[in-house]
Amino acid sequence: MKRLWITLLVYLLINSYNLNSQNIYSVDKWMEYMEELASETEDEARIENLYTDLSYLTEHPFELNSVTENELKRLPFLSDQQITSLLTYRTKYGKLVTLYELKNMEGMDFDTISLLLPFVYIGDISVNKRPFSVKNLLKYGSNELQIRYDKCFQQKKGYCSYPDSILQQYPNRKYLGEPFYHHLRYSYAFDDRLQLGIVAEKDAGEPFWNSYHKGYDFYSVHLFFKDMNKWLKSLAIGDYKISFGQGLVISNDFTPGRSSIVAQAERRTNGFRRHFSTNENDYFRGMASTVALKQFYISLFYSYRKLDAGVDNNEVSSFKTDGLHRLERDWEKKHTIPMQTYGGNVRYENSNFSVGITALSYSFGKYRIQPDPKPYNLFYFRGNDNINMSVDYMLKTKKVKFYGETAISSNKAVATLNAFQLTPVSYLSLLVLHRYYDRKYQAFFGNAFGQNSSVQNEQGVYAGMQWTPFAHFKLFMYADVFRFPWLKYGVDAPSSGQEYMVQLDADPGKNFAWYLRYKYRKKEKNRTLENESTLNILPYLQQRFRLQFLYGIRSVWILKTSADCVYYDEWKGKRSLGWMISQGAGWKPSNLPFQSDIYMAYFHTDDYYSRINSYEKNILYAFNMPSFYGKGIRLSLSFRWNILDKLSLSAKLGHTYYADRNVIGTDQEEIEGHNKTDLYALLRYKF
Repeated sequence: MKRLWITLLVYLLINSYNLNSQNIYSVDKWMEYMEELASETEDEARIENLYTDLSYLTEHPFELNSVTENELKRLPFLSDQQITSLLTYRTKYGKLVTLYELKNMEGMDFDTISLLLPFVYIGDISVNKRPFSVKNLLKYGSNELQIRYDKCFQQKKGYCSYPDSILQQYPNRKYLGEPFYHHLRYSYAFDDRLQLGIVAEKDAGEPFWNSYHKGYDFYSVHLFFKDMNKWLKSLAIGDYKISFGQGLVISNDFTPGRSSIVAQAERRTNGFRRHFSTNENDYFRGMASTVALKQFYISLFYSYRKLDAGVDNNEVSSFKTDGLHRLERDWEKKHTIPMQTYGGNVRYENSNFSVGITALSYSFGKYRIQPDPKPYNLFYFRGNDNINMSVDYMLKTKKVKFYGETAISSNKAVATLNAFQLTPVSYLSLLVLHRYYDRKYQAFFGNAFGQNSSVQNEQGVYAGMQWTPFAHFKLFMYADVFRFPWLKYGVDAPSSGQEYMVQLDADPGKNFAWYLRYKYRKKEKNRTLENESTLNILPYLQQRFRLQFLYGIRSVWILKTSADCVYYDEWKGKRSLGWMISQGAGWKPSNLPFQSDIYMAYFHTDDYYSRINSYEKNILYAFNMPSFYGKGIRLSLSFRWNILDKLSLSAKLGHTYYADRNVIGTDQEEIEGHNKTDLYALLRYKF
């Protein structure tokens, strides 16, 4: 009876909690979340991986009455308290009958529900898991084929014709392949327990079918088993990803960082996952498995693959990680050195406590890593092999959580990350995170919270707050104070910095929402002052403002208006200002198998230092957030058309006009003229 009254009450309060409004723009809410993460990182490959994973989950959402805790942890915007609240509510009241019930759960505010809705649904779960048999695999398995094609309409310098005499002298002046991007992805799934996938890709400029090379540049295959029985939790054959602890030793996941969501700072242990992206660098190839013995989990893995690198007399001066093989010099570095990796993790885990030990070893055969000696890379890894070990831990109660990881490398250098999170009430969450990464610490696969791209030479304290002071309002704040005890590339002395952010989200309902964000960042770099000849380590600061309004019209149109401003200031030096005004419109009729988005923006920046990101819609499974500087106009049109029940087409046409230049890009990517137009298309067939 109590459950009935609760559900009835929610229905009566629909006007104050407008679910129709929520449906209008919650579909894009998680994309805005991704855009915010992308704007604060240079880790483009991993942010695209995370976007691909979340895109997949929107196409294959969780059933709310059967979703597990580990599955909910795959959604990085959900806190532990929110996950526990959902599971507790389901245990107490039984199966959910409507999505309206999410509002009754403690800690589930409107903003979080807007993020969550695209990933969940309520359906029939009465069917038990079907046994593995050839008949069931053929009858109930699902197949999906994706074909993507991208092309720039303007000719780039790398595709121009040159005399043979010029190419003999300068072979890297011309791309070896065709001027289009293309990939093919096939996947098969049986429930959530079996996944098979094949990926084939060529980047624009890489040879696909000519005298130099025939076929795709990159191939990836995986076979992944999950929760086969009580003891076999996962088995990966082929290409896979790994994540343990907080990433001090190993992680292929997106680096958690400074964002408006406090829970995002924690990296949740994911173990092994399939590698089903076009990332040519960030994965392992071999076998991996996790077995469960009650509350103990034992994970082991082995990997062998070849890496791109510059090699001279069995010495590796640098690694090539972009996966591009368009020029002669790229092919000279392709798959030049072998890498063998093996290791594992042993973990004890229950709902309130976990502790894990991770160890791995990697070696490079007969090759030795020997980067060109520079003062800033004095403590970089040099040698043939290395070992990393760590202990990660987590202890939590209803209101308090402590987690972290402490690691050591072969040279006995230490890295540690520890965080304390307090949630005294459902509408307030506080976090303090401390990190210490020794300048000598070396972890080839390390990928953890910080300002650096590597887990090395950094100390810092981060504090964040997430507060809902009133209904329909949410306040986010964080401060990150850090220092680099040793030199960095472009900074020839120890340096320090600060970063602060405050954001206010408002969702008053009636198809309208807005947010205002201010971010301040101060760092140091090499610079020579005017009328001086000596090099100085001087500060520079960057301030960013963003105001966005989001509103819907009759459940069909979604309008997004944004204003961005960037101010860059060097001490006794350069100052620059940039701003952008943009307008987006999404059309999503409920009675047509078609939806489209239009985006228009005008940008005006003084130089590259005040460049601004473009928050525009992209095709399914593709993440791209270009940045612009100078003066110009950005236009894009994207659509998704469900041609048949199992066949869909997504496409985007983007055009940029620059009013302040006659040449766009540099080197082989140079385009003569004011205009640049790109086409992106994805054909998907499910059978």
